[in-house]
Amino acid sequence: MPGALSRLSVGGKTAALTFDACGGKGGSGYDSALIAFLRRRSVPATLFINSRWIDENPSVFKELAADPLFEIANHGTRHLPLSVSGRSAYRIPGTRDAGEVFDEVSGNRAKLAGLLGHPPRFFRSGTAYCDDVAARIVTDLGERFASFDVNSDGGATFTPAQVHQAMQGVRPGSVVIGHMNHPQGGTARGISSSVPQLLDRGYVFVRLSDAVKA
Repeated sequence: MPGALSRLSVGGKTAALTFDACGGKGGSGYDSALIAFLRRRSVPATLFINSRWIDENPSVFKELAADPLFEIANHGTRHLPLSVSGRSAYRIPGTRDAGEVFDEVSGNRAKLAGLLGHPPRFFRSGTAYCDDVAARIVTDLGERFASFDVNSDGGATFTPAQVHQAMQGVRPGSVVIGHMNHPQGGTARGISSSVPQLLDRGYVFVRLSDAVKA
């Protein structure tokens, strides 16, 4: 899709970890073990946070937003796939027209701008699906659509061993997607076992805004 960010255009062994907080029924948990690991190893990450998750975790959101290790990004208002035709992804119906695309992006953009004091730079839709027209709307609203090239936890369904295996696909410039809202899943343990190995191999992890300046 036009303008989508799935890899970093940087030199060396640089990669970005991104974690989604989707919110809603069954999706408003907080993987404190994952965040604790990132803090312990001083590994930065971009956190894509949905309006519903913020509403359920206001104090945790405030804490994460104040931590310079993390960058807060827009994960939508209702966590919908972004489409101008209602196309579904993973059995979740998408936005039905341009107006709903606008609402999905701008609703949480306004919430984040009010909480952070500035608008977010990056947007990822629910399920990370976006069609071409919707992607142009995201750009017109002043954000960059963030995709990925390494799916680390299969939508928070992977075991720790599966997460560890998926992370073997990290290459220079990779953008990794995972989830920080399912503490019962394998994400924290899989990331905790794989990231130190990547650090030992010389990888450096950055927030998206550290690598994407424009």
